[in-house]
Amino acid sequence: MGYQLELRHFKYFLAVAEELHYRKAAEKLCISQPGLSRQIKQMEEILDTPLFVRSKKKVSLTPAGAYLRAELQYILNHLDLTTKHLELLKDGDSGEVRIGFLGSAMQNVIPDLLIALKEKYPKVRTSLEELSNSAQLDAVMKDKLDIGFVRLARVPEDIHIHPVFEDTFSVVLPEAYPILSREFEGVHQLSGENFVLFAQDYSPLYYDTIMSICEDAGFTPKVSHKSVHAQTIFKLVENNLGIAIVPTSLQYGFHMRVKFLELKNIPQRAILSVIWKKDNRNPALKHCMDLLMGQKNIN
Repeated sequence: MGYQLELRHFKYFLAVAEELHYRKAAEKLCISQPGLSRQIKQMEEILDTPLFVRSKKKVSLTPAGAYLRAELQYILNHLDLTTKHLELLKDGDSGEVRIGFLGSAMQNVIPDLLIALKEKYPKVRTSLEELSNSAQLDAVMKDKLDIGFVRLARVPEDIHIHPVFEDTFSVVLPEAYPILSREFEGVHQLSGENFVLFAQDYSPLYYDTIMSICEDAGFTPKVSHKSVHAQTIFKLVENNLGIAIVPTSLQYGFHMRVKFLELKNIPQRAILSVIWKKDNRNPALKHCMDLLMGQKNIN
């Protein structure tokens, strides 16, 4: 046949794979729909593999197409990242570190890291994105993030995980709640209250830890509301719509009519960890990890 796969084939394929609609994909690519169809058919002929199942009503991926989509997303993202690093190096910078984080990491760990990077490696750029645990893990695995700050108990084999901050938990109560710090003996005193928690999908480890704190105190909490944002949780508590248990460091940076009672005499701790991919070749990553880990070798 004489045809060879080219970068344009991959970009055309991804557009259709993401839209699952030839007309929309063609509009996105600024080419004609028949032209796009020919390119995809040509690609399938070269690979000798059907990538899409086509019908009058819908377009869907074959198993081979789904596999190719995941691989190409990784490859093309890595290609874009490599090009970006080359641009930064050309301009005299030392690259960029893309950082994902949970809100609680912004209270201490990330500000300290950014300040240290600026002082010791001023030519390293940083970008920040607040994401859930699962979204960070997925982004790190796909090379969309270099590091993530998460609360996870385990990660896949090709990901490093290392604890960077251990925090206690605190109960969050409305400011006028009729209990003083000196009267507070434990969570069991609050067993009849409604609880506001971070959503389980946002942080399964955190959710399970809070449940274990309550179960150790002899009750299962009544969960009335869930959120992925600390400010929303505190606002619900402020308006007497429930109470919460959060990592103690989250009390800083918010100015609401709530009070925090630290749970010092329980075994549970809020562990914040950093994750990064073992084969990440970002030249700026090592500088960042040297500062975080306090050592020269991150492997």
